[in-house]
Amino acid sequence: MHEFDPLDGALLIDKPVGPTSHDVVDAVRRRFRIKKVGHCGTLDPNATGLLIVVLGRGTKLSEKLMATDKVYEGALKLGETTTSYDTDGELLASLPVPALTLDQLNETAAVFVGDQMQMPPMVSAVKKDGVPLYKLARQGIEVQRKERLIHIYSFQFTSYQEPIGCFRVACTKGTYVRTLAHDFGRKLGCGAHLAALRRTASGRFDVAEALPLDPVLALSTAELEKRVIPFLKLAREA
Repeated sequence: MHEFDPLDGALLIDKPVGPTSHDVVDAVRRRFRIKKVGHCGTLDPNATGLLIVVLGRGTKLSEKLMATDKVYEGALKLGETTTSYDTDGELLASLPVPALTLDQLNETAAVFVGDQMQMPPMVSAVKKDGVPLYKLARQGIEVQRKERLIHIYSFQFTSYQEPIGCFRVACTKGTYVRTLAHDFGRKLGCGAHLAALRRTASGRFDVAEALPLDPVLALSTAELEKRVIPFLKLAREA
């Protein structure tokens, strides 16, 4: 049986606003001089929350960990659509927001629960002929994308103060919450975009177990080892 290094496994990081998921991976790789580092499920730069970072032989479990269901908390802004379906994009249209109650928002949200085909946004990491769509989008190029089957387990608004609605959604991997926000606004007839997003769970892992990035980078290697979920435990429980 192969001996596992104490750094073979996974690290749960609470990603801040700003860095890309790849930036987090690079920071961990450089700080601790680990050759193989990856992450399980991209979070956009403006999104926060649980990012599972795999280390060493833990990278072999990336696909298994990425395939799990996710839970997000977020906010959307009604009345405005953007090119990227979130606050990063350029404003496309601004429409008046009808008088809505929290119950009415949840009635509309209930329509999205279940299986559905979802179109990935142009500003995404999905690849077309090996090129990420976001790189094409930067050049002003829009290409045909393939719809993907996703499943929304629950989608519920917890508060609403016009034009901002706060929600919680549980869904399968590969679900674009930005697209969900865009489609929700289209269903209401006034448009919407994602204003904030936080991933709170991925599979059995919860953001409450995660450590913010800066404190992670301040750890010694010995302290980091204590935070790593060992490979064999990860393989059993993922």
